[in-house]
Amino acid sequence: MMTITYEYEGALYVNLTNRCDCACVFCLRHNGHKGSIYADDLWLDHEPSFQEALDSLMSRDLASYREIVFCGFGEPSYRIDDICALVDAMKEKVPGLPPVRINTNGHGSLIHGRDVAPQLKGRIDVVSISLNGSTPEEYTAVTRPQSGEAGWQAMLDFTREAAKYVPQVVMTIVNKDKTEEDIQHCRELAQSLGAQLRVREYIPD
Repeated sequence: MMTITYEYEGALYVNLTNRCDCACVFCLRHNGHKGSIYADDLWLDHEPSFQEALDSLMSRDLASYREIVFCGFGEPSYRIDDICALVDAMKEKVPGLPPVRINTNGHGSLIHGRDVAPQLKGRIDVVSISLNGSTPEEYTAVTRPQSGEAGWQAMLDFTREAAKYVPQVVMTIVNKDKTEEDIQHCRELAQSLGAQLRVREYIPD
């Protein structure tokens, strides 16, 4: 049984892909894990189709969750068109749909070769972007994107664009090996892009 949707602390998470263009040093995937603290097995047999994902979502009492989060065990923006279509379908079927969030590395526009931020308007309430570093060097060392330092610039550009269309844009860092100065620099960077910073606790494997 494939885990497409799963619950965690009152929210519903949606797992649409295991593809990712980064290999972050702290990612559980490197240690042979197929799941996380959220769900035991997030490794997909195949990428769910739009209909499979919609069926999984509609089998839930969507209005009962505090939010719906596109996250999972990969980079959800690979499926940005399906995410937008799923949100449209949910809004049509469920009056008073809870807020919708995407957790992303911010590479959606880079991956698709076009600016995907305008698609988020009216659909996505919160975008959470992994910042993971205060400089291009630190970012590439931690996230190891396939595109190298271009990934850093793409993530910054996406954040700036997303802030034009999405009510709340958050950038996150993990506090492992970060000084107060590092964190302050990240906070200022996030604010300059129209985002706010959230510092996440490091969870040892």
